[in-house]
Amino acid sequence: MNISAKPHLTIRLCEPRGFCAGVDRAIQIVVLALKKYGAPVYVRHELVHNRFVVDGLRERGAVFVKELSDIPAEYRDRPVVFSAHGVPKSVPADAETREMFYLDATCPLVSKVHKQAMRHERLGRHVLLIGHAGHPEVVGTMGQLEPGAVTLVETVGQVADLAVPDEDNLGYVTQTTLSVDDTADIVAALEQRFPNMTPPSSESICYATTNRQEAVKKAAPGTGMFLIVGAPNSSNSRRLVEVAKRHGAADAVLVQRASEIDWARMQGVSSVSLSAGASAPEIVVQEIINAFRERFDVTVDIALTVEETENFPVMRDLRDTELGGADMAFLNGTDG
Repeated sequence: MNISAKPHLTIRLCEPRGFCAGVDRAIQIVVLALKKYGAPVYVRHELVHNRFVVDGLRERGAVFVKELSDIPAEYRDRPVVFSAHGVPKSVPADAETREMFYLDATCPLVSKVHKQAMRHERLGRHVLLIGHAGHPEVVGTMGQLEPGAVTLVETVGQVADLAVPDEDNLGYVTQTTLSVDDTADIVAALEQRFPNMTPPSSESICYATTNRQEAVKKAAPGTGMFLIVGAPNSSNSRRLVEVAKRHGAADAVLVQRASEIDWARMQGVSSVSLSAGASAPEIVVQEIINAFRERFDVTVDIALTVEETENFPVMRDLRDTELGGADMAFLNGTDG
């Protein structure tokens, strides 16, 4: 008998997982800007909520700043990219005042929420925004409207005490990266209190958030440990941990790299499920699978719920620059 044989482990690998079309587009914008215009290319705030991605872009010549005023005067002719989360209207206005060339990498689905909120306001409705205080996407959405035009709603418990200008003239939108189930509960509470409230013209929670949560729900029952690849400040990644625990995983944790895995917690576990938030690169998912293969005899099962075909093209300014597999290999793990 081979006493050194590795214990068997089944990994349930969620599909879809990882980069959504909006995140992929934002990263492509920075990579293409670096190819076309050279370094440095400035990026206001984190482009996406993932340290591996940010560090990889920084190594290629991207410079991340908190505000446009942090860009040295001698470099204000360089491109500056706005993050995928969206920005308040005041930011592009500030860039134009400073005569900066900017590339707006706001996810088109976030821009859709901006337009929905502005439509509510244009039709005279006070806007209820379901989301998390301080999240860049929430800051950006609230920054599309006049001060006082938006009330933020974070929990069901807040609904009973909401003070609004006119209970019969309300519209709501949501942050794109929320828990589908939690958001449904908040909307139900709002509809019960404000029966004349107007919904957005289409779903605010983005397809990628919904799809990743559905895949996690499918993989969670009976799994001993659910690993979600993502950053602590990634809203959609944290929601995946909550969904896993709620739908049958014995335990679930958020990890950024294989080095963060607590292997002692894996003892006696025969099945691990694995997914990744919408801003987490595939190369880290494969790194984690390889780390398990070093310790276990691994079988990978796919938990597939839907195949994603969405693709958001970059802006015209960058379409004349070719993007090859090698340009994205630092995140995808291949140059093919």
